[in-house]
Amino acid sequence: MIIVLKPKISRPQENAVLKEIKRLGYIPHIMRGVARTVIGAIGDERTHQSLETLTAWPQVETVMPVQKRYKLVSREAHPSNSVVHAGNVAIGGKKFQVMAGPCSVESEKQLMSTALAVQAAGATILRGGAFKPRTSPYEFQGLGEKGLKLLAKARRETGMPVITELLSEDHAEMVAEYADILQIGTRNAQNFQLLIAAAKTGKPVLLKRGMSMRIEEWMLAGEYVLSNENPNLLFCERGIRTFETYTRNTLDLSAIPIIKLESHCPVVVDPSQGAGRAELVSAMCKGAVAMGADALLVEVHPHPADAWSDGAQQVTPAAFARLMTELKPLITAVGRT
Repeated sequence: MIIVLKPKISRPQENAVLKEIKRLGYIPHIMRGVARTVIGAIGDERTHQSLETLTAWPQVETVMPVQKRYKLVSREAHPSNSVVHAGNVAIGGKKFQVMAGPCSVESEKQLMSTALAVQAAGATILRGGAFKPRTSPYEFQGLGEKGLKLLAKARRETGMPVITELLSEDHAEMVAEYADILQIGTRNAQNFQLLIAAAKTGKPVLLKRGMSMRIEEWMLAGEYVLSNENPNLLFCERGIRTFETYTRNTLDLSAIPIIKLESHCPVVVDPSQGAGRAELVSAMCKGAVAMGADALLVEVHPHPADAWSDGAQQVTPAAFARLMTELKPLITAVGRT
């Protein structure tokens, strides 16, 4: 059940509703918006008293049943769009955001030159991998905490929030100490204990779609974040595995309006992983903007041919600058800034 509270009620009034929900045998999950607070109550209505009695309470606006398997992620639970804040950047609001940076942090020079270049071109969030999940155990696995420290230094010098991938429950607190957004990659999209650990840091969580994951499974994975008292969830479409071999993955742009229809959470698109080919990144970005995405996650490297990971899908700073110029009229056309 979803309980929507009236605007501007006091904290004691809110706590009274929470207490009643618990008394009736349900587990409440709070989602505080700008204007209203929404409470998702999880429990079996067949064995517990109905929460519809709360409609008589003066501080309650509506009580609604939720039919979806994903309760808190659903738009039924939260009709208005959620906005996720990372530092001074708001994702999901009027302004379209671009996250950009190298696939892997390789050195201070490489990271800082890329960070300054993407910021100058208009990026608002710095991406970079300190821990890298690689298919082969013999490939570069990332600089680890050294890479995190370099990302933190780049944040201090540019003012841009940082997004980086979390691979292990054991690293959750350490990565959260350095990063503003925790990325859960495709290989860990259904690693539920990792999702819980990420959620419990309190940091925004960007959940990439699993390479063979249905949309319902993706949203149910996101439910693990919201159900652990963390309302800051971002869905990221990064391409799925199909029979096609021309591209690394098949970027499913139809997932954007579907998630927008089904969920209130912001949607990010990763065209670099989605296509796996630098020459396709620009077109994929433009498609994502047109389909209603809230942000992009683009891989940029000063010398892609020398990159320690995924060089074929990383664009140069010059190509990224051209892309940002080309995106501006499209962003305006879809009503964003």
